[in-house]
Amino acid sequence: MTDTNPQKIDEILNRGVDEVIDKEHLEKELKSGKQLRIKLGIDPTSPNIHIGRAIPLLKLRDFQNAGHKIVFIIGDFTGVIGDTSDKESERPMLDDKIIKQNMKTYVKQAEKILDIKKCEVRYNSQWLKKLDYHEIGKQADNFSLNEFISRENIKKRLDAGKRISLRELLYPLMQGYDSVAIKADVEIGGTDQRFNLLAGRELQRYYKQKSQDIITNPLVEGLDGRKMSSSWGNTINLFDSANEMYGKVMSIPDSLIFKYFEFCTRIPMDEIEKIKDSKDPRNSKAKLAKEIVKMYHGEKEAMKAEEEFNKIFRDRELPTDMPVFKVNKNNHFVLDLLFDSKLAPSKNEAKRLVEGGGVEIINGDKKEKITDWKKEVNLEDGMIIKVGSRKFIKIHLVK
Repeated sequence: MTDTNPQKIDEILNRGVDEVIDKEHLEKELKSGKQLRIKLGIDPTSPNIHIGRAIPLLKLRDFQNAGHKIVFIIGDFTGVIGDTSDKESERPMLDDKIIKQNMKTYVKQAEKILDIKKCEVRYNSQWLKKLDYHEIGKQADNFSLNEFISRENIKKRLDAGKRISLRELLYPLMQGYDSVAIKADVEIGGTDQRFNLLAGRELQRYYKQKSQDIITNPLVEGLDGRKMSSSWGNTINLFDSANEMYGKVMSIPDSLIFKYFEFCTRIPMDEIEKIKDSKDPRNSKAKLAKEIVKMYHGEKEAMKAEEEFNKIFRDRELPTDMPVFKVNKNNHFVLDLLFDSKLAPSKNEAKRLVEGGGVEIINGDKKEKITDWKKEVNLEDGMIIKVGSRKFIKIHLVK
């Protein structure tokens, strides 16, 4: 028997939820005490799971805590094909090798939220690779082209004259068939996945199964205010260090604080309302940052991250620990230095950082802001290079 506590059922159906299909039916199922099979699939199109993707994982944990069976699907097949539900242009097919590399730590990342030993972990290549044209044709017959192209994002692309590949039409069939393969009672996904989730209901009916209920979760914005996306690099990742995670949360716009509290934590809603009443964005954000770091790194690391952040940003001191960049030459052009030390992902980005006044050299009591991207820097042992407000390296000259 599962936990039928009305308060827990209410939280499952409402917290971090945009829509439930069919809410009345799902509520009845939850109250019955029957153990349900709850499905979530994630495509490994990036090596990292970010806290936007953790929203449905937290919903899985709510179900798991209530005693339901969690089916966590890693889309090693669908990841190659690519879902463009939330994309403004066609997503290219990915190489199998990239997918395999990306998904290496997916189970460990999900384990930060779920009791993975109690989960059913599946890879959808197990069943999707076995389908032939005949079976796919029968599945496709359940949907019209108009249903696909009337989706908001697809319609925008068509109206703009952008290419829509036939491959993109097949993705909802694949995600839908996942639900058939594992006999899902409930599927969870973002609002951008609504069409794909409904495809699962349709295909289950076709295969004479009971149609799954659906829970859609809202999407959250990332560090720059756009939708959190690995392709935009505006993410807070589950595998970020405690210090990095804390600093990233402290950099989000104030307007997102309480959305993050509700969707990305499990602090009780009445406590969140009390935090709102304080009307102190800096203090509220600090509580949020500490809570998120505690979720993924524990209480001790959260306290250390808070102390380190205050040391750097409030007290204007240097970090306790900094990455060391070893070099065997004294002179380095600044763009090469930033790129080689991984302070910038590319030389173009390094140039942008320099021109934006975000690069500083600290050598003892001396500080120099670098504004000329052509500058050659004379390196000294122990010198510190600072980029923006959170990135530091210490120079170590190797003779």
